[in-house]
Amino acid sequence: MFTLINALFALIMIGILLLIGRFLKQKVPLFQSLYLPESVIAGGVALLLGPGVLGAIASTVSGTDSLLAGGLFPKAMATFWSQSPGVFINVVFAALFLGEAIPSPIKIWRKAAPQVAFGQTLAWGQYVIGLLLVLLVLSPIFGVDPIAGALIEVAFEGGHGTAAGMTNTFRKLGFNDGGDLALGLATVGILSGVIAGTWLASWGRRKGYIHRSPDPSSELQQFRDKIQNTIQQTIQREPTEVRLTRARLMDGLLIDPLSLNLAFVGVAIAIGWLILAVLKFIESVTWGAGGFQVIQYVPLFPMALIGGLIVQVVTVRLGLGSLIIRPLQERISGVALDVVIVTALASISLRVLGNNLLPFLILAIAGIVWNIWGFIFLAPRILPRYWFERGIGDMGQSMGVTATGILLIQMVDPDNHTGAFESFAYKQLFFEPIVGGGLFTAAAPALIVQFGPSVVLLLTTGLLAFWLIFGLWNFKRMRKTFRQANL
Repeated sequence: MFTLINALFALIMIGILLLIGRFLKQKVPLFQSLYLPESVIAGGVALLLGPGVLGAIASTVSGTDSLLAGGLFPKAMATFWSQSPGVFINVVFAALFLGEAIPSPIKIWRKAAPQVAFGQTLAWGQYVIGLLLVLLVLSPIFGVDPIAGALIEVAFEGGHGTAAGMTNTFRKLGFNDGGDLALGLATVGILSGVIAGTWLASWGRRKGYIHRSPDPSSELQQFRDKIQNTIQQTIQREPTEVRLTRARLMDGLLIDPLSLNLAFVGVAIAIGWLILAVLKFIESVTWGAGGFQVIQYVPLFPMALIGGLIVQVVTVRLGLGSLIIRPLQERISGVALDVVIVTALASISLRVLGNNLLPFLILAIAGIVWNIWGFIFLAPRILPRYWFERGIGDMGQSMGVTATGILLIQMVDPDNHTGAFESFAYKQLFFEPIVGGGLFTAAAPALIVQFGPSVVLLLTTGLLAFWLIFGLWNFKRMRKTFRQANL
């Protein structure tokens, strides 16, 4: 029977696997050159030692009664791991904007509009490519569920966290293989994103597209140093009045700052749950009463993101914003994301990937080609300044996770001379709530079921056309402004 002590040992084993992942990364040069996160390595080790690989080999050799038929991990631990991605992903999204200074939308838009246009173009293009493949190839020839048309965006834009969080939604909609395929695609996305990004960075230096070319031999060390100094640098950048206000508010409170910041995450998730519950109720008494239901398939995590935004805005308005410490929120989110990635990869069914190998490869190759083509061909026509430095971040995000995009920006602009990092960060406020794990990402599978892939294809094609046209128009407008300013 599953008990709390089983959960404790399951979490302890995740910690041990992360240490193994760190050790392997230090000892295997290939892992270092690919910039693979330790959590991905740890999840891969767990997959190899679990029932999908070691257990399958043991069953084949010694029969299903073999001691290792289930792998090295107890069944209760595997049960906890299978449920963890859908739970801990809510923590990741709730903490996304907690402690972040949120400027006015107008100010953000002026700075990030080209970045938003390019990122949205890549995202909606992934839906268009995926749905076209479903309608023309995957469903007619391989009998694949039409929901597969959303997998490229879910996996490539959303990454492992979103793919894991959407697993229950896929199951509710009858696409039981969707979660495993999405997680497999997310793994391909991260690997291809780093490999393609590294090659493109080298190509960009040769072509002279990079404004300031850093020393390639020092890139990895620069990235490591930046990660190690993140907390200290953030604290040093905090204004003195913020630290004084925090000290005054914390005076007399017998609570650890980490516990307090965990409480803010909990409030954000609770608000997200309440929003989702209200939306489900409204749907049940309005359009849902006639059979059209979408909200019931939407997972909690995009609502948790909105809950985090609400908590941030309210605490700032009440003069309590200094209690939310951004470095602690990043650590809370980081730990939760590590748990999500390790447990999601450990729970992948290789049998599902094997049974759908050709559709899986078709989706993966199509997604990779679209993202690289979009970067090389569209980025110079949408991003008016420093297109390479700014575009490669969006390409990295569209093939893995936000961290991949940041990594690639660091590779080509480690000193942030071009302002690519700020534009990339501001873009998320107009990006994450919608795609890449946002509301449309969560609702897309249900929309495909309710309206069919053809209708959703028309919708996403229209959105792709809108952002592409806006991006091209905005490019010309900003280029004209730059020329006039230089006269």
